[in-house]
Amino acid sequence: MRTPLLALILITLSAVGCATAPQTKEERAILDTAAQSTLKEFKQNKPVYYKVYSDSAVGKAVFPSIGKGGYFLGGAYGQGVVYEKGKLVGYCKIEQATIGLQFGGQAYSQIIFFQNKAALQRFKRGELAGAAQASAVAVKADASAQADYNNGVAVFSMDSAGLMYEASIGGQKFSYLPKDAVD
Repeated sequence: MRTPLLALILITLSAVGCATAPQTKEERAILDTAAQSTLKEFKQNKPVYYKVYSDSAVGKAVFPSIGKGGYFLGGAYGQGVVYEKGKLVGYCKIEQATIGLQFGGQAYSQIIFFQNKAALQRFKRGELAGAAQASAVAVKADASAQADYNNGVAVFSMDSAGLMYEASIGGQKFSYLPKDAVD
């Protein structure tokens, strides 16, 4: 029963039609600037993690702000930027749907490091889905034992604002759009 309900929630969330990339050149520049600020904040808060993952990753997806909220049914959405070998190669979005005991709202940033080309390609094809949700490590917590690549992916989240109580199940999906498709 849970699986069909989650599928229905994800389909409904997808049907909303939130864009993967900002519509205008100015909005894309603002998103890139916000992503660079998120990386800078991560570097300041956890310089060791930043060095290790930046040096070993072939690419990264940076979501400067993901909004999340829920009251039994919940959802999250955010746009991001994908970098490969330090160069902006595309735009991405995250959509998440959850069901269960949850109440509140929050905003957070997320950085996904890709250890190898195969992991980055899975992300670009939308095949990463639930893997990132299960392996996120809070940057403010000293979770060095948990911070490692899982199937070629390492995920770090940084709280921005809000408070959310959550004991839920759900799914998330990522979408990718190459930079050339929007320029």
